[in-house]
Amino acid sequence: MALKEQLQTAMKDAMRAKDKARLGVLRMILADIKRVEVDERIELDDARVLAVLDKMQKQRRDSFEQFEAAGRQDLADTEKAELEVIAQFLPAALSESELNELIDSALAATGAASMADMGKVMGVLKPQVQGRADMGQVSQQVKARLG
Repeated sequence: MALKEQLQTAMKDAMRAKDKARLGVLRMILADIKRVEVDERIELDDARVLAVLDKMQKQRRDSFEQFEAAGRQDLADTEKAELEVIAQFLPAALSESELNELIDSALAATGAASMADMGKVMGVLKPQVQGRADMGQVSQQVKARLG
């Protein structure tokens, strides 16, 4: 089943269960997907839906950290609950060793030797790790190996 269909099914299940918190998050996800589809006039495939979910997860994580730093635990708890729902639809996170293997293979495939080749390496890695690893951390690891 496509990821978008899974989200719609989960939304219907949340409606039946009268789970308002989960329903709200699922509606927010589907609205964001629909916004991208309307803006770009395309039907999103699983890879693009994953990219939308990944972006939403990053936004929630940043908001959570900011709310916690500001002492707004009520808002931080809301963000954390949204993060948990979003995470259910993302693939399992990569382990450190799996990520290192992917970086090694991307470096070998592109023949990267310096920081000038960073874009080529990230272009190869991004589709493989999207939604499974934080792209900021992946970028830092690639920089460390190229630098």
